[in-house]
Amino acid sequence: MKNFTNIVITGASSGIGAALAHEFAAPGAVLALTGRDAGRLEAVAADCRAKGATVVAGRVDVVDRAAFATFLTAFDDAHPVDLVIANAGISIDKDNSSLDDFSVIRKTFDVNVGGVLNTVEPLLPRLTARKRGQIGIVSSLAGFIGLPYSASYNASKAAIRVWGESIRYVLKKDGIGVSVICPGFVESPMTASAPFPTPFLMPAARSAKIIRRGLARNQARIAFPVPTKAAVWLGQVLPGGWTARLLGA
Repeated sequence: MKNFTNIVITGASSGIGAALAHEFAAPGAVLALTGRDAGRLEAVAADCRAKGATVVAGRVDVVDRAAFATFLTAFDDAHPVDLVIANAGISIDKDNSSLDDFSVIRKTFDVNVGGVLNTVEPLLPRLTARKRGQIGIVSSLAGFIGLPYSASYNASKAAIRVWGESIRYVLKKDGIGVSVICPGFVESPMTASAPFPTPFLMPAARSAKIIRRGLARNQARIAFPVPTKAAVWLGQVLPGGWTARLLGA
């Protein structure tokens, strides 16, 4: 089991990111938290400080590669990172209307894929030089099969899932663990605005505990909840035409 002290969490102003910040906050922990909403981010940071953690909070856009690298390397200089959780993500195309405006699709990939790369890239040489550390990449159970909604979100999550699962093999020799995190529906502003059913909706605090346990064990894939995971598994093993018909295509 791994213990983590100096932790980077992106997308920490709400949802899973905020819950993870609260979960890891404790005396001796040093957290680098980033998010888009300055007010919510500072509220999360204040809560974590009240629990005894040292917090560096930055409203830095994960799409801004240079600015984000500067933020991450400065934090790592002061507090050598042993856990980075690339969690920041958006879902702005829930009804697939972006087929009329591909800029929405590109923005989703910029944040959900580019943002993950911008989070991992500056820290990876430092982690490998130290021969220790853990990377958590927040994908989604929605990234396993084509669903009839949020196409750009689903596809972006599929991309980072496969990337994360693949680099795990490469980084093992350097003592770096990689866990791909695949939640189902978790309470957050994103799910609250979803124009479709969100079955087996899980409280964010509970999801954070599952994720923390999986990261400590260097679990390759942290997928939950079980009913949603089972439904996705079924959708994968059925012939493609059957799955499409079940989903209404």
